[in-house]
Amino acid sequence: MKLFYIILGATPKGRNIEQHDVFFGIAESLKDLVPDMKEFWKEADGKIHIDCYQEVKFADGYEVKIVEKGQKTSEEQLYFINLGGYKKGFFEEFHEQHLMVGTSMGEIVKKAKATDFYQTMGFEDAVSHIDDKHGVDIDDIFNVNDILPEKMKEKYSVSLIKSNTENQENPMGLGYLKIDKI
Repeated sequence: MKLFYIILGATPKGRNIEQHDVFFGIAESLKDLVPDMKEFWKEADGKIHIDCYQEVKFADGYEVKIVEKGQKTSEEQLYFINLGGYKKGFFEEFHEQHLMVGTSMGEIVKKAKATDFYQTMGFEDAVSHIDDKHGVDIDDIFNVNDILPEKMKEKYSVSLIKSNTENQENPMGLGYLKIDKI
C-alpha cells in the first residue's frame, strides 16, 4: 500500500471561487482513492479535481512505509504543515506546505518556524503564520495518521525509517485532473 498526498479543488454550491483542501489516503493507486475523495468532500457533489498529488515515499530524510494497524511503528511521526504568509502589494494570502518528521508537535512547530517561507513571507501587521488550533501562528498542522479517512485509520498506520537513499524525491503529478477521468 502507498500513502498519497493530494490537493483537491472544487467550487461547491454557494461558493464564488474555487476552494482547496488537502487529502491523505492509503491505496495501491490514485484511482483507488476516488470514492474516498468524493466521500471526504461531499459538499462538492462529486465535482472535484486534483491540482497536484504525490506518492509519499520519503519525507524529511525518512522512508515512509504503510504498516498494518497494530504493527510496531516508529517514534517519529509524519506531520503536514500549511504555512500562510503575505507580500506587500499582493492582495492575497500565499501558502506553502510541508511534510515534516518529528516526535512532537513542539518539534514540528520549531522546524516550521525555521523555514524560509515562515521567515520571509510577512511584514509589520501581516506576519507569516502557522494558523492552527494549538495556539501557534501556523495555518494548519496535523499528524498525518490523524487525518486519514476513518476506514484507513482502522487498518493502517504510517511508519518511518531513517533513510540515506540519495534520491528522496516523491513521484508527483501537477495540473488540473478531474477525479472521474483518472
